[in-house]
Amino acid sequence: MFDSLSEKFEQTVRRLRGHGKITPSNIEDAVRDVRLALLEADVHFQVVKDFTERVRTQALGAEVLGSLTPEQHFIKIVRAELCQMMGGRVVELDLAAPPPVVLMLVGLHGAGKTTTVAKLARHLRAQKRRPFLVPADVYRPAAIEQLTTLAGQLDVPVYVTPPDADPVAVCRAARDEARRSDADVVLLDTAGRLHIDDELMGELERIRAAVTPHRTLLVVDAMTGQDAVNVAGEFHRRLHIDGVVMTKLDGDARGGAALSVRAVTGAPILFVGVGEKLEAFEAFHPDRMATRILGMGDVLTLIEKAQQVYDQKEAERLQRKMRRNELTLEDFRDQLRAVRRMGSMADLIGLIPGMKKLTRGTDMTEAEGELKRIEAIINSMTNEERRNHAILNGSRRRRIAAGSGTTVADVNSFLKQFVQTKKVMKQMAKFASKGVPGGFVS
Repeated sequence: MFDSLSEKFEQTVRRLRGHGKITPSNIEDAVRDVRLALLEADVHFQVVKDFTERVRTQALGAEVLGSLTPEQHFIKIVRAELCQMMGGRVVELDLAAPPPVVLMLVGLHGAGKTTTVAKLARHLRAQKRRPFLVPADVYRPAAIEQLTTLAGQLDVPVYVTPPDADPVAVCRAARDEARRSDADVVLLDTAGRLHIDDELMGELERIRAAVTPHRTLLVVDAMTGQDAVNVAGEFHRRLHIDGVVMTKLDGDARGGAALSVRAVTGAPILFVGVGEKLEAFEAFHPDRMATRILGMGDVLTLIEKAQQVYDQKEAERLQRKMRRNELTLEDFRDQLRAVRRMGSMADLIGLIPGMKKLTRGTDMTEAEGELKRIEAIINSMTNEERRNHAILNGSRRRRIAAGSGTTVADVNSFLKQFVQTKKVMKQMAKFASKGVPGGFVS
């Protein structure tokens, strides 16, 4: 997501830098480039018009024109306006109401509502809430079964929706059952519908009247493009949307929906889905997203991801082992697994400032495959071999290669890299212990 937009912004900044000194003419060229980049990214034309006008007005100020680093000022202006376009600040989901707090999720067919309901339930449970899931989509085959299965994976209660039930009656009865079961948040998974389908939109209005949800959240597929604006506008007109959840932000769409919906509806983007797994769900940070779009990385999100997968005591234990050069293949495998839990290689590289530019054109799929091969090699070893790689003679290496579906040359190459990596990690751990940035673990 946003790769094409990021690249075009970088090209614009490079052209500004090449002029040495900025002029009104240069600014007009840069603003035109930004306008075209946003339109190609499927941002709504009115949103683009307002955005570029604000950028132009600020960029023509005396401070920018007299600056020795005009491109830096231009980036600062664009970043601030991008951030403002997407809401300006983080907005937390409002749950300040007597329990059970009812949240109704609505949206188009295929937007990812059912999975989003489960992701939101997982997020709320991590905050010590007690969610109750309600499959109110009685039209889509297997929708009820899907949410029931996801609820089982999360070990959270779910309402047993009868076949061919009336969605309004289901939501009303589920709210009453949630109250009896001591749940404090009710998540209504409504059926997907076209915003132009008056009958089904009327059904949502009846559900809203029957259960008076505390908040109505619109689930929007980030790959929808400019039509997301029409969708969001109509849902907001009929239901008054309180917040937006953007799904499939890990896809290869151009990202215009994420930049348009907030500006059109006024409803804040609360969360984003960044993958298929239930844990691939994040609070939306406009400032971090703006920085990411401009190709400047997102270190704070990277740190948060690391904190989620690394236990502090375990990290300290590993740091001590690295400092003493005692890291084993077992430890190395655990580190690999932790990194993979943080997300795909492409996603992680995009969060590191400057790395996306350096790795442009590199096949990240191949890198992911290499990590899997390394883990397969380590898994094919015995516990003794993983703890002491020095005992890996020729016959053992042949057995490991056969067991992991690799070659002896692959095993030899990995072990050589592991020895070299241990030396580097030992040095990094020494620096980290002295307060020098660069430690491997957080």
